[in-house]
Amino acid sequence: MEPLTPLETLCRIILRAREYEAQVPTDYDGGEAPENVDDEGEETLSVLDDSINTGVEEELTSALDDLAEDQLQEVLAFAWVGQGTYDASDWDEALEAAADESNIVEELMDMPMLASVLESGMAAFDLSCNGIGDLS
Repeated sequence: MEPLTPLETLCRIILRAREYEAQVPTDYDGGEAPENVDDEGEETLSVLDDSINTGVEEELTSALDDLAEDQLQEVLAFAWVGQGTYDASDWDEALEAAADESNIVEELMDMPMLASVLESGMAAFDLSCNGIGDLS
């Protein structure tokens, strides 16, 4: 299978998704001080603060926004195959369902483990990012 979206572009999206997922804010405080407050009651900045991941989120959103509509549908279909919503043999059905989605970028940005499911979906078609840029 030859994807509509260049493999380099798919791999760049996976890389940005990994970076984004690594920085998504969490409420976990390790059982220590509640709500980002240090021992003296001073508010502290968490390494997982919303403001820190803004740039990575914008890069990922921008990479998705730069895609043509059919390419965006293809990325969503890869993600669905990767998470098991569709089998690789149901590719045409996955593409049709993706075409019916009203906000694909939002759907992808809200998808847990986006990088992993995209990689799995691509792997179902013997596509990988091995040897491509920072993902090799």
